[in-house]
Amino acid sequence: MLRNKEKVIYPELSYLIYGFCFKIHNELGRFLNEKQYGDALEKLLKENKINYIREFALPLSFDGEKPRRNIVDFLIEDKIILEFKVKQFLTKEDYYQLKRYLVSSSKKLGILFNFRQQALSPKRILN
Repeated sequence: MLRNKEKVIYPELSYLIYGFCFKIHNELGRFLNEKQYGDALEKLLKENKINYIREFALPLSFDGEKPRRNIVDFLIEDKIILEFKVKQFLTKEDYYQLKRYLVSSSKKLGILFNFRQQALSPKRILN
């Protein structure tokens, strides 16, 4: 029987990302905007030599769609999609948005962070 850690997709990378985001939340608090949290994460990713693309535009979903309709906050190591939110509550739309990004990009794991919360509570979304 598999232990929980063995079932987790990309455990080392996702735990590292969690650590970065908890550090950012602890240091900067919960009242900045998404771009500021993104800047802080980008700095940590660079310092730790982790490959990423910030504000990555997904491929077009259908003929006639205008470019850059779906922009991912971060694509980490071409494996994990990160979405940052700064709002009182996450909604189903936030989950659907990340799920749409996962399906469009054929990635397995997305992590949703809401920095407005008093205690950071990341949500893992699988494709």
